[in-house]
Amino acid sequence: MRYLSVFFLSLVVYNCYADTPANCTYEDIRGTWIFSYTQIGGDNKINCSTETDYKSSIKLTLDFPDFAVDQYGNTGYWTLIYNQGFEVVIGGKKWFAFSYYKKDGSTVESMCHLTFPGWVHNTDGRFWDCYTGEKQMTTAIPKVNFDDNSPKPPIFRNSETYISAINANQTKWKATNYKMFEGMKVADVIRMAGGKRSAKAFPRCAPVKKEHRKMLNSLPAQFDWRDRNGVNYVSPVRNQGSCGSCYAFGSMALYESRLRIATNNTLQKVFSTQDIVSCSQYSQGCDGGFPYLIAGKYGQDFGIIEDECFKYTAKDTPCRLTSCRRYFTRDYYYVGGFYGACNEPLMRAEIVKNGPIAISFQVYNDFVHYKSGIYHHVDVGYKFNPWEITNHVVLIVGYGEDQGTPYWIVKNSWGTEWGEDGYFRIRRGNDECSIESMAVGIEVDPMM
Repeated sequence: MRYLSVFFLSLVVYNCYADTPANCTYEDIRGTWIFSYTQIGGDNKINCSTETDYKSSIKLTLDFPDFAVDQYGNTGYWTLIYNQGFEVVIGGKKWFAFSYYKKDGSTVESMCHLTFPGWVHNTDGRFWDCYTGEKQMTTAIPKVNFDDNSPKPPIFRNSETYISAINANQTKWKATNYKMFEGMKVADVIRMAGGKRSAKAFPRCAPVKKEHRKMLNSLPAQFDWRDRNGVNYVSPVRNQGSCGSCYAFGSMALYESRLRIATNNTLQKVFSTQDIVSCSQYSQGCDGGFPYLIAGKYGQDFGIIEDECFKYTAKDTPCRLTSCRRYFTRDYYYVGGFYGACNEPLMRAEIVKNGPIAISFQVYNDFVHYKSGIYHHVDVGYKFNPWEITNHVVLIVGYGEDQGTPYWIVKNSWGTEWGEDGYFRIRRGNDECSIESMAVGIEVDPMM
C-alpha cells in the first residue's frame, strides 16, 4: 500500500499536548530542498543530535499533491506530518525530520525553511544516516507565533452549573462531573486532553466523491470490532493519567487491535506505552507525538515491546534497554491514501476491511464531562473556561446510528470510569470536532 502523500490545505494534525511549537504549513514545505547528509551507514541506534559531519547532499523537489523528484530523476512521495515536520520516500530511501524553530520566552519563531537533524535510511530499514534540510528560496521569512501566557486558574474545579447548562442545551448526550479531575492542576488536565493548539490550522475532511457514496452501499449500517460474530478484537481500555501520552495509547491500541485481527485473536497482546514515552525520538515523551510516527514509523524502524517489559509510569522516565521481543509494523498510511484525503466513507471502509483506526480530534472544555450518548460540542457560553483548543488521539473501533443520528464508537485512554466504560460515541458524518479530517491505519507483521 502506498502510504506517503500530502494534501494542499494549511495543515495541523491533532495529537497530545504541545508536541513541538513549530507551525509549518503545506506551502511552507512545498518546493525545492537541499538535504545534507552523513555517510555513517549505521543502524537505528544512531544519535543524530550530535552529528555535524554532513559530507554529501542531494536536491529534491516536493510538489503537489504528494509528488517528489530528486536531481537524478528518481520519483517518490512525501507527506507533511502535522505542522511539525515531513517525510519523503524516494530513491530507495526514507527521510524524516522535524521543522526548525526557535523559542525565546513566549515567542516562537518557526523557521520552516530549515529542519532539525533528522534520520535517513534505506526503505528496508538498513544503513542509517543523519541529515538536515534547507529549502531553496530567495528570502527566508520566519513565522513568529506567541504562546498564550494569560493567567489560568491553577486548580480544576467541577461545576454543577456548567453541567446543568450542557444538559439543558441539548438532548443527544449527558454530561457529568468526575472526581478524577477535581483538584487536579488545570495544566495537567489540559495536558491529559491534548494540550494547547491553534484551531485555525486544523485540516478539513476531503469532499465525498460519487465513488465514495457508491462504496457505502456495500458497507454494513452497523459495525463494531468489540463484537464481530461474538468475538472481541479490541484490547482493554487503559488510563494515560496526566502525561500527554494519548498518542502512545492510541498508537498501541491500534497495533493491539490489528494484531488480534491479523492472527484471528490468537495473539492478544498489550504493548508498552512507556517505551514510546521514554525511548522514541519520533515523539516528545509526555509532551506529545503522532500516531503516524509511532504506530507507523517507530513500529517499522524500531518495533514495539509488550507492556510487561516496560510498565507505564505516566512520567518522562529514562529509556530502558530490554531484550524483549519486538513486534514490527509492515506498512503505515493515512486513510484515503494521503494526508488530507480522509472522509467519513473512507474511514468506514477502512474499519470494515482492515480494523480500527487511530484518529485525532479537537477537544473542547465540555468533552471532559461526557458521560453517555452521542457527543457533539456544546457551547453554552460558560464564563469559567480554563481549556484551550486541544488535540487528542483515540481509536475508532466501529460505527452505528441511533434514532437517526449516525455516530462513531471510540475508545479513549482515560480509564473505564469515564464515559461509557471508557468509550464515547461522537456524531458521525459532519466532521464533528475535526474527527474525520485525518486517520491512520497500519499493517502489522506478527511473524517478525
